[in-house]
Amino acid sequence: MSMIDWELLHREAKAIMSKAYAPYSKFPVGVAALVSDGRIVTGCNVENASYGLGLCAECGLVSNLLSSGGGRLIAAVCVDGEGNFLSPCGRCRQLLFEHGGNNLQFMTPDGPAPMSTLLPWAFGPADLDDYRSQH
Repeated sequence: MSMIDWELLHREAKAIMSKAYAPYSKFPVGVAALVSDGRIVTGCNVENASYGLGLCAECGLVSNLLSSGGGRLIAAVCVDGEGNFLSPCGRCRQLLFEHGGNNLQFMTPDGPAPMSTLLPWAFGPADLDDYRSQH
């Protein structure tokens, strides 16, 4: 895998953030990620009048990843409405971990950090496999 173009990912995250549907919170979010095959996938948040049914940007990103051919997430940038780096919520950390693992690099205000620092001691498919093999 070549070097990660963080500036490109940041631009892509800001571009998709502008398409977010956030009429209730007024908090648009965009995320862009590099896939193991070199593609870039994106997602934006989509709110709903029934607040609990809103979808985070990372949900859209993972849907985009799978519907466009799958692969593993290598690096990701998430931004708020001002283009500032944004931390994913807990559910989204789990989604990103599932599709990128501990080594997925995520941009923070302090620079790139591995997913293992955003979601330490993560629960994933290997835990289910271990459990099934013991029972």
